[in-house]
Amino acid sequence: MSLLCSFEAAARLESFTAAAAELNLTQGAVSRQIRALEEALGSPLFHRERQTVKLTVAGTIYAREVREALKRISTATLGFRANPQGGSLTLAILPTFGVRWLAPRLPRFLAANPGITINLETRLAPFDFNVENLDAAIHFGLDNWPGAKTALLMNETVIPACSKSLRDEYGFAAPEDLLKAPLIHLSSRPDSWEQWFTANAVPFDRLHGMLLDQFALAAQAANSGMGVALLPEFLVRQELENGDLVAALDCPLISTGSYFLAWPPARELHPPLRAFREWIVGEASAE
Repeated sequence: MSLLCSFEAAARLESFTAAAAELNLTQGAVSRQIRALEEALGSPLFHRERQTVKLTVAGTIYAREVREALKRISTATLGFRANPQGGSLTLAILPTFGVRWLAPRLPRFLAANPGITINLETRLAPFDFNVENLDAAIHFGLDNWPGAKTALLMNETVIPACSKSLRDEYGFAAPEDLLKAPLIHLSSRPDSWEQWFTANAVPFDRLHGMLLDQFALAAQAANSGMGVALLPEFLVRQELENGDLVAALDCPLISTGSYFLAWPPARELHPPLRAFREWIVGEASAE
């Protein structure tokens, strides 16, 4: 471990002297540790020229992997210190799903599992368990994540939603009428409107409109009268109930993807993950 720490510092700072100062060692000690690591690996990690050092190509790749490994160890240590009895769960979530569906329910899980700490990180792009320090992730799509185990949480129904004033202005009576209105698109679902019009047998050319990156923003834009958005019904239930949003037409569409909990096989038996998996599958079934 001491060899790896010296190497990581020297690689990051590009200086044995600076690494020695950071680690409170002598320059000679750092140099000897890195030489020992190179001997163990059977290959040089640095080009040494006079008073300067520069990583080799292989050394650059190795430094990146070592840095990530040390980061994981540090995170695990901090998590253990914060909660030595129960453990922690680092979970990647979709922003709107996390805020609107998961967060209101989490207190029930924490009350039933008082020793567990949950760390949440939002993700719009697909996760990669090979490079990210995650125990699990909640994501939307098809059940085809290589190298991950999954549990189905729920399917999704989307509806064309807008403000009451916009619906009254355009007087929507049939699916083709929505082609006359401004459409709100989601960057993570770029073909959702195409799927909706196709499912309703409406021919179309190119579909223009505002492009947003989160359902929460799309819901707010629709609420403000800026257009019609295809929104998951369960995520905007409150807006529909209080009248901030209305269905432009009674034409729901079942999405091709679903919500899944995914986790790397190596974390399968991690106690906080096992408890959370059992709990969230039950919550989603009740939904």
